[in-house]
Amino acid sequence: MFNILIVDDEPLICEGLSALLATSGINIGHIFNAHSGYEALDYLRMENIDLLVTDIQMGSMSGIELMQQAKIIKPWVQVIVISAHETFQYAQLAIRLGAKDYLIKPLNSEQFVSSVRHVLLHIDKSVRDQGELMADLGEHFHMQEPLPERTALLSRLLASDTEDRASIVSELSQRHGTDMAGPYYAVIRLKLDFRSDGREVSDKDGTLLRYAALNIANELLDKQWDHQSFYGTDGAVCIVIQWDEERYGDSSIDKVNGLEMIGRSLHFNIHKFLGFHSVVGISQILKGSEFLGEASAQAYKALQWSCQFKDHYVFYYGDFKWGVLSEEEPSEDEISAQNNMIIERTRNYIHHNYAQKGLTLNEIAQKNHVSPNYLSYLFKKITGFNLWEYVVKLRMEESKRLILQTDMRRYEISEQVGYESPEHFSKIFKKYYGISPSEMKK
Repeated sequence: MFNILIVDDEPLICEGLSALLATSGINIGHIFNAHSGYEALDYLRMENIDLLVTDIQMGSMSGIELMQQAKIIKPWVQVIVISAHETFQYAQLAIRLGAKDYLIKPLNSEQFVSSVRHVLLHIDKSVRDQGELMADLGEHFHMQEPLPERTALLSRLLASDTEDRASIVSELSQRHGTDMAGPYYAVIRLKLDFRSDGREVSDKDGTLLRYAALNIANELLDKQWDHQSFYGTDGAVCIVIQWDEERYGDSSIDKVNGLEMIGRSLHFNIHKFLGFHSVVGISQILKGSEFLGEASAQAYKALQWSCQFKDHYVFYYGDFKWGVLSEEEPSEDEISAQNNMIIERTRNYIHHNYAQKGLTLNEIAQKNHVSPNYLSYLFKKITGFNLWEYVVKLRMEESKRLILQTDMRRYEISEQVGYESPEHFSKIFKKYYGISPSEMKK
């Protein structure tokens, strides 16, 4: 069963769409309604949301901003955008952020239900028995080496000792129609971990699973990213993401967050459809094809950190502090000290800012110069708390104190602890304590 979150600053629209879906016959578990982007983010953090349906223009946070934050929290969440404006710029940006549909108000009921059904249909898949899975893969994937000459050229392009990268870029363009002009590049390396579940995989099945992983990567990336995916010489799936000057200059999408979203989506979908864990290494973004070898080396080094963090799967090179004068991996004691320092700074920042309206994981991560993905992992590992659960904990403890020790009204307390509306505050409070603010006051 699927959970759907509908977000619109007009309550009647939320209620109408909820009623429409409730009687549609679609296999729906819960339908949640939110009337602002910030309220929607709390649902995304606290509930298992499969589909987000959001308006574009809403008060202090637009639907586009909500999509960006939602993709940081759960990159695999599917999105349908609704708007009163048939504006190409909005539609283009929504699609680039991964929206599955862009519907114009006033909504056609049949079209809306059909769109929701279509999106949910494509995520209604689960991992099957391995024998059934391999038979299914064998039926649907025809095992042909994907253009071996092109693969060889792309592998040479990423090799550390390649000197003629400009001529390789030219050859890729002329002979294979593969544009590698950049000039901004990042490299992602993905390795399947066949031993993580203790299952034996034959060489033949391993080849088939890698081919399936390559297809999953292409399906995830084709509509939103300018990329080239191919087999690396070490059996990893290599992905080169590139931006031209115009797209790189577009500040509406954070590039590093985007790369991490790709990594987390790859890991999630490969585990979902193939039943195996994968490990993903991501380079920094470098300018110039002459640095493709360096980007590839960074992605490879990022992958090596999985030896230190066996319960983590997506690694961004920039999150790890290498030696000041060398590129050597620090000792375990140095790693521990660095991580404890990050978490201590994070705690201090949260304690000083938890009551700030619109506080986001992205903001907290930026203040600590690490990615949201890595900070979330570290915070949970070291403190035992999910990071946003920790923010909610501080907000709820302070609101409880204000209820019991002051005569402040509900809307004043809501404002004091960082919530946009008293109604939203009351929902969170009741979920946390099991009783409403007024019941606690009594």
